Amino acid sequence: MSFNVGSLFPGSVGDLLLQLIIPATGETLYMVFASTVLAYLIGLPLGIILVVSSPGHILPNPWVERTLGTVINILRSAPFIILLVALIPFTRSIIGTSVGTTAAIVPLVISTAPFVARVVETSLKEVPYGVIEAALSMGASPKQIIQKVLLPEAKASLILGVAITTISVIGYTAMAGTVGGGGLGDLAIQYGYNRFRTDVMIVTVIILVVIVQIIQSLGTTLARKLTN
Repeated sequence: MSFNVGSLFPGSVGDLLLQLIIPATGETLYMVFASTVLAYLIGLPLGIILVVSSPGHILPNPWVERTLGTVINILRSAPFIILLVALIPFTRSIIGTSVGTTAAIVPLVISTAPFVARVVETSLKEVPYGVIEAALSMGASPKQIIQKVLLPEAKASLILGVAITTISVIGYTAMAGTVGGGGLGDLAIQYGYNRFRTDVMIVTVIILVVIVQIIQSLGTTLARKLTN
């Protein structure tokens, strides 16, 4: 007996699942994971700098900490939808266009990197300073402390931070759909809201919920294994 997806939903949603929703899901996953990886390449070093340059840490530098913290706070305070529009000229200069999934990655990274920096900062500050002092007493350099003490000791918290960040990016990608960013957000607006297809919107929401649940479960499970 063959299974017909369309039998689950009224109208032609079954066809949309094959023709539109599946590709849109792929676009969303592409934006989410590419943006998260790039944001961590930027945000992880920034978070480390925030921690080690704080007063009383291994490389105290109040000027660096205050300046970097101020820049991060300014970027974090900008609503993503406003940042998305404001960065259109910058995105066009880099990608060649401001429309599409690849173009949406630019504002996603710029918006997410400061968030990552704060998440990393919080995780690293959970490491007891006594562990760091022990490493210092054995002659460890700042680089060695970062690589062999701070990051390993905070790995469980950092993994949970990755899950939280990825889930936040999923919400951002939905907003990116309002300006032609592609993905499930764009599909929900163009084919759900504008064409009054409530069923399409329901399916897109269900898919997003499933993705979020999977990511959160993976993050929690991995963090628990690293803790034990």
